[in-house]
Amino acid sequence: MAAMHRTRRLALTPEHLAKIARVVPKEDGVSRFTPLSDADFTALADRLLADLGTQPFWLFAYGSLIWKPDFEHEAALRCIAHGWRRSFCLKLTGWRATQAVPGLMLALKRGGACTGIAYRMPPDQPQARMLRLLRREIAYHEDIDWLRWLTVRGAGGTFRALAFYCTSEDPDILNLSLEEQATWIARAVGPAGSCAEYLHNTVVHLEALGIRDRYLWALQRRVAEEIDRL
Repeated sequence: MAAMHRTRRLALTPEHLAKIARVVPKEDGVSRFTPLSDADFTALADRLLADLGTQPFWLFAYGSLIWKPDFEHEAALRCIAHGWRRSFCLKLTGWRATQAVPGLMLALKRGGACTGIAYRMPPDQPQARMLRLLRREIAYHEDIDWLRWLTVRGAGGTFRALAFYCTSEDPDILNLSLEEQATWIARAVGPAGSCAEYLHNTVVHLEALGIRDRYLWALQRRVAEEIDRL
């Protein structure tokens, strides 16, 4: 992947992130979701691999998997998923938010197009590699509907790639305006850090790769303005 040497200056700066940074302990409580067991993870991994068949195992990254892949891969290719777009549309009440001050998580939503990075997994131990990805990204039965094999287009043509948090219907999807999204993101902080930090990391790494997402660029500016007002 060719990286760009010139990037635009973000409105959302490390100084903004420092203003809202604080230590937030992990909250105890009863989840409304059903945890996946070891057997559930194995069955899901086997089903996804069966759906893929003999095709190479690719993973489509559009957010944190770009700047924190945390898995072995043998190729990385810039590609486009048509019919999907980035959106901070999934309500978050843990991790980078709390029950009292919820935040938003980045997902793929219907419409438009999304440029990201596809990682090709090594061909050995496909089940073990799939299990590691699943355990990293999901934890509950309710998360399963957010997994999807997408057809993406790269320099060599089209191929299938697995995407996380990608669905057209879910009760936790929020349809908020850009201003409302900025309000949520500017305030949400959890045990893993802030939603604003997640947004900042994503935009910085996309810019470094030459991937210009106008939606995220506009959102980070709004979040910076909102933090300044707090």
